[in-house]
Amino acid sequence: MPSVREAAVARRSAPKVTDAAPDDATVVTLLDAAARVADHASLAPWRVVAVRGDARARVGAALVAAAGFDGEHAARLAAKPLRAPLLLAIVAVTREHPKVPVWEQEAVAAGVAHMLTLLLDEAGWGVMWRTGPHTRHPLVAEAHGLASNERLLGWLYVGGRPHGARPARSPDGLAAERFSSLD
Repeated sequence: MPSVREAAVARRSAPKVTDAAPDDATVVTLLDAAARVADHASLAPWRVVAVRGDARARVGAALVAAAGFDGEHAARLAAKPLRAPLLLAIVAVTREHPKVPVWEQEAVAAGVAHMLTLLLDEAGWGVMWRTGPHTRHPLVAEAHGLASNERLLGWLYVGGRPHGARPARSPDGLAAERFSSLD
């Protein structure tokens, strides 16, 4: 079993996946682990919606309606959710709290999503987090059945890893450029 560091370093986005996908029980098992992220006041300000089958086309139609596209542009946008057999919609579920601002609650939901990408990758699935300019449009929220206190952060596109997928990468040294220290 790889260490957390090894899993993080090996993680690769999978822009193309096969038609295989984990079932709901597998996703829930991985979410049990992903939910262990730091969560100020234990609010659990997130949920995940599995989007499969025809529901992906409905999400595509909502994106097209949100964008106001027609013709070729509409067709391309409508097809985007069909790139993977499973979309996991990452939803921040926020509420007023005296010590935990909304941005921090959204950060927890994003943390769960990132942890889930690591766990899916480690389990052998191809995964890529996708967003876009219409992610938070009301028509897209409606297509996901979101409540007024819920905000879509994006989707994890999940499927089987194709043969010949890119090999694991090694650390690129970017952290040294982004790290500083105050004394």
